[in-house]
Amino acid sequence: MEKLKSVVPDALKRMIAKSTADDLPSTCDSFLEFFLHTEQFQMIVGDLAHSESALCCKNRDAALDSKRKGNECFSSGDYVKALNLYSQALRFAPIDVDDVDKNLVATLFVNRASVLHKMSFLVECLRDCTRALLISPNYAKAWYRRGKANASLNGFEDAVHDFNVAMHLEESLSGKRQIERELKLIVDQYKGNNSVDQHDKDVLHTFGCMKDVLSFVQVMKEITEKEFLHYPDRCEPRHHKTLATTLGIEEQVQIKLQCVSTSTKGRGMASQTEISQSYLVHSEEPYAAIILKHCRDTHCHFCFNELPADSVPCTSCSIPLYCSQHCQMQAGGQQLRNDSKNRGICQNLSSDLEKYVAEITSPKDSDLSIEWIAEHKHECKGVNWPAVLPPEIVLAGRIMVKSIDKKNHNNSNLGETLELSHSYKTVPPESKLGLHIYSILVILISQIMVNSIAIVRMKFRDGYSPSDQAVNFSPAGGAFTSNMEQVRVGQAIYSVGSLFNHSCQPNIHAYFISRTLFIRATEHVVAGCPLELSYGPQVGQWDCKDRQKFLKEEYSFRCECSGCSEINESDLVLNAFRCLNPDCFGVVLDSHVAKYENQKFERFQGFPKNCISEPHLQEFNNDGIREVAHKAFTNCSFRAAPGHCLCCGAYRDLEASHATVKEAGLYISRLQEEVVSKEVLPTTLSDALRSLDVLKSTLHAYNKGIAEAEDCLAQAFCMIGELQPAMHHCKASIKILEKLYGSNHVVIGYELMKLSSIQLASGDNTAAMKSINQLSAIFSCYYGPHADMMLPYLGTLRREACKLGL
Repeated sequence: MEKLKSVVPDALKRMIAKSTADDLPSTCDSFLEFFLHTEQFQMIVGDLAHSESALCCKNRDAALDSKRKGNECFSSGDYVKALNLYSQALRFAPIDVDDVDKNLVATLFVNRASVLHKMSFLVECLRDCTRALLISPNYAKAWYRRGKANASLNGFEDAVHDFNVAMHLEESLSGKRQIERELKLIVDQYKGNNSVDQHDKDVLHTFGCMKDVLSFVQVMKEITEKEFLHYPDRCEPRHHKTLATTLGIEEQVQIKLQCVSTSTKGRGMASQTEISQSYLVHSEEPYAAIILKHCRDTHCHFCFNELPADSVPCTSCSIPLYCSQHCQMQAGGQQLRNDSKNRGICQNLSSDLEKYVAEITSPKDSDLSIEWIAEHKHECKGVNWPAVLPPEIVLAGRIMVKSIDKKNHNNSNLGETLELSHSYKTVPPESKLGLHIYSILVILISQIMVNSIAIVRMKFRDGYSPSDQAVNFSPAGGAFTSNMEQVRVGQAIYSVGSLFNHSCQPNIHAYFISRTLFIRATEHVVAGCPLELSYGPQVGQWDCKDRQKFLKEEYSFRCECSGCSEINESDLVLNAFRCLNPDCFGVVLDSHVAKYENQKFERFQGFPKNCISEPHLQEFNNDGIREVAHKAFTNCSFRAAPGHCLCCGAYRDLEASHATVKEAGLYISRLQEEVVSKEVLPTTLSDALRSLDVLKSTLHAYNKGIAEAEDCLAQAFCMIGELQPAMHHCKASIKILEKLYGSNHVVIGYELMKLSSIQLASGDNTAAMKSINQLSAIFSCYYGPHADMMLPYLGTLRREACKLGL
């Protein structure tokens, strides 16, 4: 990029800097004309696109090297490293290459299956064996390993079939004897387990009879595992949306949306009718989507869910990884098909085994009916530009390819629908130059990132999920207090979803199941009122200056929502210092915060006092914050002076106060590090308690920094088994956050999960049930019937409450 920028003439740079969205056709033409005659440009295009210089193509030697290293690790018992090496080898292995008379990819699937079996990933082991057989049906070792996996999963009938096929294909006498021994062991076990089939049939019926307290996630797990036993040939991971449909929780959107125009935000979306709280407003599949670079090795490149241990690579290049063949095919990949050398496997088999082999090794009807999206297809065959260029540029290429394809069929034009270049005029001149260069390389739609939506996943900050294992709600077992956070995993354009505007005080909430966007109302919305979601920052989370900075950098606009342009009490106290006057509840702002708050104050100067205070304060139930704001805003000549209390004018030394807070924060951070490492020292805990007192004497009572310190202490006390102080600090943190966000915000729901866990562990069951009911109501508002799916720990808490008869 920098090399290309350096050769652009100054006159062309000036033209680009002054350009508008209407000028894009002519400026891009000028750029193209210039670069077509530039040798450096031709070389870069060649490096990015020509197959001869492709860096992401399949590589037999690299695959064999990783396979060899994986074999060594497997032999030495280092199964984790062996698993990673076999997966790396699969990423590079060409689909049509043999290794010692066996297809290399099939061999690698079987090798990885062996590791997975050793690590007790039995379902994943079964899937890898099936994948190997789709390529090489006459692979005796794959049938044998599949039989072992089925036997471990109590799928005895299928295990017997697998071993019989393996026996038929095995050529060595020692191999046949080993299979005979395995058969003898499981036949006796199978005879005593004839009740398994009836249990499987009852699973879905059981769900219909369960109380609400039973976790959806547990049922999902049971159905998935039972399906693996009934249909081992179809053992690809099932996606959340499919399971939601299976269990009858799919909702129908009945809201009629309309496009509206506002003076400050331009075009947005509204409803033609009023919407009740928690009602599903909209759901939609993406027009195009791309995974972010930091998630390429951890999340599926199509559905964006976390990769399982048996990830599936692209069959034609080494870039994408998928959670299943289903996703790999939807993205534009090829099916794993039988090798022509594998014909004749069914000779001399019984009719039952012949039918069984055909069922396992033939493409499934569900695979043939997959809706082909083919997002990755035009990037494949080893070209490395999808791996090198920024995600938004690759996304722009995907949009253009799909737009051209759609236009050929029905003359639709996404660019006209979304006005994808509407924010171009706000882009800095240097960025415009870079975008023009990218546009020549991949037919960029200008500023695609301005219109895209970040696909996010919720995860626990320490990487631990309580749904992974049984939670012991007892003083000895402790409680679960990990923090949750949103992680960006992808970027997508939604034909309708991308039209919803941002607000730092949103009235709708967006979340994702797989790559499907769901939008739900979090409050009652009157007809015609703009429907606005948060692009990231919200009131209570960051102060106004930080929200504005983020939105400007990420989306190239200055936010004019009510939270940023009108009185917002949370912004006053979020990062404020307390007044030195012990009888005053006022706030002291630093210069950065005061600058933004003064801009808000100026909007109200000249208004009558009764028009300034009550209309904007009546929606807040937080008496303390209301008192601060009332004293500030009823004074029409008021102006925030950094370091001075907004109420009484008392002065605080900001430099000394910042130093005090910084020093106290070091001790809190040290405690947080020990909480993460699960080794809390008494001295560190004592230092953190003293630091909390320092923070309380320096910061305003509703400063978010105090809430975070209280939360850290709650986790620390919980970890050492002192549940009463843990509960005290957890409640103190929630009290502050309720002042900042409101008592029904989703953030409060996350905190109540911790509190209810501590209450259950301490035996305070009545209080725990109250907390569980409150957090259930909050999550139902934000996620509707998908709440248990989005937050598996919610089901864990409900089941525990059910056990206690609450």
